Amino acid sequence: MSPTPLTVNGIPEILALNGRDLGHSHWKEITQELIDAYAYVSGDHQWIHTDVGRAATGPYGRTIAHGYMVLSWGIPMFGELLRVRGVGRALNYGVNRVRYPAPVPVGSRVRLHASVTDVREVARGGVQMTRAFTFELEGSQKPACVAESLTHFYP
Repeated sequence: MSPTPLTVNGIPEILALNGRDLGHSHWKEITQELIDAYAYVSGDHQWIHTDVGRAATGPYGRTIAHGYMVLSWGIPMFGELLRVRGVGRALNYGVNRVRYPAPVPVGSRVRLHASVTDVREVARGGVQMTRAFTFELEGSQKPACVAESLTHFYP
């Protein structure tokens, strides 16, 4: 079951999110089909991701997800936690400090924990929201990915 997202309306309510912990998304299972689809789209066919036989004898005993595949789930998973209404547009501005502390093996599950670490005004009446993303790997002490994600919202 997915969490019920918090809904904010407009720039003033976005500004009020500064420092807010938004909780966790639902768990997403890592399947070989998802890994293969990402490999196809990204062009990254490294054997550790796509060659099930070879990966079985590799360092993790099975295939692992692409780090960027996990990172790419930040936006849809964040959408489970926060809905922004009353703005003209939202633009991904970038990602800072991305790290992949633990491999994500096929068959495992990942979820996003997110908090808003900063909201500040930017040009043209917009705001920049900085979010701390931690992709938790079920059963692991280490996260799959940690990143700081930036989004601009404009009226």
